[in-house]
Amino acid sequence: MSEKTASSTPPTPPAPATPQVPAPARRGSRMFADGSGPAPDPAGSHFERRIRSFQPRRSRVTTGQADALRRLWPAWGLDIDGQRVLDLDELFDGLPVVLEIGFGMGEATARMAAADPSTGILAVDVHTPGQGNLLGLAERQGLTNVRVANGDAIILLREMLPPAALAGVRVYFPDPWPKKRHHKRRLIQPEFLSLLAPRMAPGAVLHCATDWEPYAEQMLEVLTAHPDFENTAPDGGYAPRPDFRPLTRFEGQGLDKGHVVHDLLFARVPADLPA
Repeated sequence: MSEKTASSTPPTPPAPATPQVPAPARRGSRMFADGSGPAPDPAGSHFERRIRSFQPRRSRVTTGQADALRRLWPAWGLDIDGQRVLDLDELFDGLPVVLEIGFGMGEATARMAAADPSTGILAVDVHTPGQGNLLGLAERQGLTNVRVANGDAIILLREMLPPAALAGVRVYFPDPWPKKRHHKRRLIQPEFLSLLAPRMAPGAVLHCATDWEPYAEQMLEVLTAHPDFENTAPDGGYAPRPDFRPLTRFEGQGLDKGHVVHDLLFARVPADLPA
């Protein structure tokens, strides 16, 4: 068996490898390949499509936010898939639970959780950077009373929460949808209140806040007219900002522009009593 004769010419070194830059995730694709983080569309096509009251915001996720999502989502996060009914007692170790719909970057949520560790906060949003930021804040501050839910709050209420499960609901600075043709997208509508009320315990308070005056007027009108809620303000109007609601950076910017912030606190009327 013959051997190949070695060439006297030294081999040409291979060209340096071109760094591979990961392609940006396509809309609807998972940011986390192993499924450990929030899903892009957790309910999928299981449920009817409805007019959404939120506008998905696809801004960049920082390294720290992505790290928090990978590490903490399995323990502190949940996808709103509509496939199961949540056991809030198990999820929050028996604490009374307040639902917060829309929390932005989570700074105010973390401050409220730190100020009241005896209350659990189920914080719902679709903003991935905010989800990661809130999880990171909760870890750094040692907060154990916060859970982050990803997806549509309507599906959460309709499919995943048992009756009278909530000790309160917070809707702070929801999208005002200022154009008249978009008013149907506003969250605080009679249909939403009728869905929400059975999930609230008697006496539980729905707390709304907005700096968009026409929306505040609509909120007051719709809430006042709904038989399942009663105004806690003695004069039947807006309420002073409670001490437990922090002044947020977004709110401060609005105040600097001359916006007027209105708080509305309406209690759930017991089902066996007249409104």
